[in-house]
Amino acid sequence: MNAVRMNAAYLEPDVRLDAGTRRLHAAFLVRNDSPATWRPSEGFGVGYHLFDAATGTLIVDGARVAPECEVKPGETARVRLEIELPREDGRYQVLLSPMRENLCWYYEQGWPFLLVETSTVDGAARVDRVRVATRASLAREGAVRAVGRAFVYPVSTVWRNRGLIRVMVRRDILGRYRGSFGGAFWTIINPLLLMLTYFFVFGVVLRDRYDPQASWSSFALYFLAGMLPWLAFSEAAGRAPSVMLEHRNFVKKLVFAVETLPVNLVVAGLITEMFAILLYCAFLLAINHTLPGALVWLPVLLIPQILFTAGVSWFLAALGVFARDLGQIMGFVLTLWFFLTPICYPENKLPQAAAGILTKNPIYVLVHGYRSIFLQNQAPAFGAVWKLWLVAAVVFLLGHAWFYKLRKSFADLL
Repeated sequence: MNAVRMNAAYLEPDVRLDAGTRRLHAAFLVRNDSPATWRPSEGFGVGYHLFDAATGTLIVDGARVAPECEVKPGETARVRLEIELPREDGRYQVLLSPMRENLCWYYEQGWPFLLVETSTVDGAARVDRVRVATRASLAREGAVRAVGRAFVYPVSTVWRNRGLIRVMVRRDILGRYRGSFGGAFWTIINPLLLMLTYFFVFGVVLRDRYDPQASWSSFALYFLAGMLPWLAFSEAAGRAPSVMLEHRNFVKKLVFAVETLPVNLVVAGLITEMFAILLYCAFLLAINHTLPGALVWLPVLLIPQILFTAGVSWFLAALGVFARDLGQIMGFVLTLWFFLTPICYPENKLPQAAAGILTKNPIYVLVHGYRSIFLQNQAPAFGAVWKLWLVAAVVFLLGHAWFYKLRKSFADLL
């Protein structure tokens, strides 16, 4: 078939909605603007497809009606169709187009089609717009909307579902330690034990290898300052590959905002870090008898840290649905990442040949910034911080776009 030559036009469209039955009654004339005759005996007809406008998912492959007789080039045929709209809230698109049974839908070949845009809010359906469109025009409109949505939708999704995130995070933290003697106090005990373990290994056992002149307290402050951002990032990134599998029952519910599941991990990791920061501040007070005034700069690092962690978590959560071994791989990657970042050793111990690359690591910038605030009582270096903000914003947007693109396949794979 020649998609360039074959065409159709839609005349006198009359689309009405019966609110009681939720049925669209569509009536129109379709004119044959192609050089071929439309023959019902060859399977020609006019039908509809119903799509979810948000995801582009085909919901209903609707009924077809055949013209009463052959439609020659330039002639018209009267079409009447009834379409039942879904009861679930959302935006829907009804595409009415000529087709040939078991051969093709002509709108997929580039033909124009009659597009009915509808929406359902609180169970009440309405017709928003009726127009003639093509797949190319819809693609262009979608590209324009996607650019704006890429900047707005991740933030609006988190804000709109903040109550759900709060409930899920609380459930995650309490459920993780349910039945244990410590209960929710393990949220404090875990980071404390982890930091003490690393400090014993690198600050007591291996301290002479890295800096024999440093006192235990100075090395502890240096090391633990670097652990603060790593705790939150590693917890979220380590759990993200399996989060969709762990909550597969939620993923299969159409009304559940699945993009909040990786965000729950980010918030849970942030809560762990907040307790660790409180412990660290208590440690500072015990040793230095004061807290640095540069703590007011901490949000300048926390915000890009959250954005970067969320973007990585969205990416890993979506990829983990397709690659079930990703959780084991990330365990190795995070271990390697930890030791390539000067957390447990001085920054001057980085190999000179690789220092130029390793210092571009976003976690390195965070670690260096935390030490500037807590240990040097200085604002983080502006040159590194603005680059961190830029990288974090890009990772945040791309991570969400990746997750949003793949989420329609989650229910089938889980």
